[in-house]
Amino acid sequence: MSIKEGDFIRLSYTGSTNGRIFDTTDEASAKSAGIHSPSAIYGPVTVCVGSKHVILGLDEEVAGKDAGSTGTVTIAPEKGFGERDPKRIQSFPKSKFKEKPVRGTTVKVDEMGEGTVIDVIGARVIVDFNAPLAGMTLDYKYTIEEQVNDPLEQFKGLIRLYAGKDLDTTLEDGKVTINLPPGITYDRRWLLWRSRIIHEGFELIKDISEITLIENFKRPEKKEE
Repeated sequence: MSIKEGDFIRLSYTGSTNGRIFDTTDEASAKSAGIHSPSAIYGPVTVCVGSKHVILGLDEEVAGKDAGSTGTVTIAPEKGFGERDPKRIQSFPKSKFKEKPVRGTTVKVDEMGEGTVIDVIGARVIVDFNAPLAGMTLDYKYTIEEQVNDPLEQFKGLIRLYAGKDLDTTLEDGKVTINLPPGITYDRRWLLWRSRIIHEGFELIKDISEITLIENFKRPEKKEE
């Protein structure tokens, strides 16, 4: 049966531009390309087709394919990271930044968000707010490993996709319970995407009627004297 919008799948992929890998679910490929992150979880990702969990060109490509399909697709900028916009390259005085700006570093400017310093000329700092791969044609190799029908696995996939980690999660009679580890309230990524996980859990997984987050704390054990 063909994959359609709204279906959850487990997807492996490797994205490159001009032969250079910039993103992959394969750890060995990430290491060979010099983009490996020790904190990342590698392996197939669970995504909902049509929900833009991957870039638009890849999202559209897998719709209509069968589970087990392997393919390649070339994606134009408008369905990748967008065209480069010259208006998103702007100049600021050095005094605007708390730390000394250095070419190639990421900076944040309130009214523009995050950008990359592309040059420092005298007392002026040139910042590019375009996505690093904006304007580039992308090549993807992908495999639809399987369709995911279990609602618990679907929800766990959303957690890993947005929070970048696996959490102790159960589902019983439509009620999801997430047991949160100590210290997660200081995890910026979790705080940023928690509401999105909950929203998409209800929107995309019809078997879920309630989501509960539980924080557990244990009394520290006393050290023996």
